[in-house]
Amino acid sequence: MARLFGTDGVRGKANELLTPELALDLAQAASVVLGLSQSEDGRKPVAVVAKDPRISGDFLSAAIEAGLAASGVDVKDAGTLPTPAAAFLVGDLNADFGVMISASHNAAPDNGIKFLARGGKKLDDALEDAIEACLDMPNPRPTGGAVGRISRFADAEDRYILHLLAAMPNRLDGVKVVLDCAHGAASGCSPEVFKNAGAEVIVIGAEPDGININDGYGSTHLEKLQATVLEHGADLGIAHDGDADRCLAVDHEGTIVDGDQIMAVMALDLKDRGELKDDTLVATVMSNLGLKIAMEKAGITLKQTGVGDRYVLEGMREGNYSLGGEQSGHVIFSKYATTGDGVLTGLLLAARVKATGKTLKELASVLTVLPQVLINVRGVDKAAAPECEPLLLEIAGTEARLGDTGRVLLRPSGTEPVVRVMVEAATHEQAQLEAELLAAAVATHLAL
Repeated sequence: MARLFGTDGVRGKANELLTPELALDLAQAASVVLGLSQSEDGRKPVAVVAKDPRISGDFLSAAIEAGLAASGVDVKDAGTLPTPAAAFLVGDLNADFGVMISASHNAAPDNGIKFLARGGKKLDDALEDAIEACLDMPNPRPTGGAVGRISRFADAEDRYILHLLAAMPNRLDGVKVVLDCAHGAASGCSPEVFKNAGAEVIVIGAEPDGININDGYGSTHLEKLQATVLEHGADLGIAHDGDADRCLAVDHEGTIVDGDQIMAVMALDLKDRGELKDDTLVATVMSNLGLKIAMEKAGITLKQTGVGDRYVLEGMREGNYSLGGEQSGHVIFSKYATTGDGVLTGLLLAARVKATGKTLKELASVLTVLPQVLINVRGVDKAAAPECEPLLLEIAGTEARLGDTGRVLLRPSGTEPVVRVMVEAATHEQAQLEAELLAAAVATHLAL
């Protein structure tokens, strides 16, 4: 049987894979694995539950909360909030664990259940496996006063907003910003916190109806944000995804500023303020080579990890580093968050614009993005890729031709029967040519 937990919790189409029955079972299993930290005075474990606004979140959250309460866990229902807000609240409330119901940037028919450990940290594989193992075991069924209570966490959003404002190094007075909330979880709190920070705010994609999340808006659909920035003469635009754990940006000319560029800007900001631990930035192997070159010029070490924000977090924890992230816009500031926080990232990016008096275009120009071509090769034996000698020779030849002006990344997908071929080069034409040659070699040498 395939592992139920994926790279970011349990995710699938709501009411098909992700049924209310499974949600209730997962909640009861998590109560056993994560709720065993109750104190000696016999207090019940406490869990924070939040969701994004997709329609299926209503019945899934009801099932989750029923499963938790039936297992003797007191539930704090935080309502609709971003994933990083749920993570913050678990720590702020000193709860035993948390549950976030969201499928992030996916379309409305999908949903997901993500568990957070004490302190708001993502679970490691061992804890996820333990929860999955508990699904087939009888769970405790307390009665009487031993069952849990479900109560509304009335000031959940306010606590999160105050936390964000406290992280600001300076106000945003005079900065005009467009916010695209993807009709998602940040539709309420992101505009409010930007306004409280002093910015002039234009908002799009902030009318969630349960089925329009990520539909034509947000970090995967930047066209409307680009047009709105130009229409209003804004200083910058910020785009969230459905659960607001990521942030991409648009400068005043409507040019996209990706996660690599945002990390470069924020690394220099933290370095200038003496807050970049060991002058080190943590990013994945998918980050553009231009990021490494820019960081080297600035005297900053780039530590690279596997693909996925959980690996970025692991890399950050190893050295207690202060900044890490992904090209997709998951940016983690360890002083303030245990996961990527798109609202926090947008605030700090806007604060850098205000503090320096420079445009976002000027700030982002520290990084010259090398042309990058990614080709997915299907119908091949991805497991054989790491040890295929003829293919390794092809890669070596590509790397020799690119020299110091480019690089190759060949990676078997962790979620699909695909080998991903990524090539960066000095020109798009060279990157395209080398990627196509290497993709053909993968198809030949790894054919099933």
